[in-house]
Amino acid sequence: MELADRAVGLLLSSISLSIFTYYTFWVIILPFVDSDHFIHKYFLPQDYAILVPVFAGITLLSLLSVFIGMVMLKSKKKKA
Repeated sequence: MELADRAVGLLLSSISLSIFTYYTFWVIILPFVDSDHFIHKYFLPQDYAILVPVFAGITLLSLLSVFIGMVMLKSKKKKA
C-alpha cells in the first residue's frame, strides 16, 4: 500500500506543478510577449485568467459546503 500511496502522491504533485507552471507562465510572462508570437496559440485569452480560478474556487467551496452539510446531517441522525 505504501508504494501506491507514493505513486498517487507523485502523480498529484506532478499535476499540481504542471498546472502551477502553466498558470504562472500564462498570467505573469505571457503579457510581455508580442501578441503575434506563436506561443499565444497554446494559451486561452487573458480574460480567462481570472474566470478559471474564480470558477474553480466557487466549485470547491460549493462541494465543501455540501460535504460538511451531509456530515452534519449524518451526525444529527446518529444522535437521535
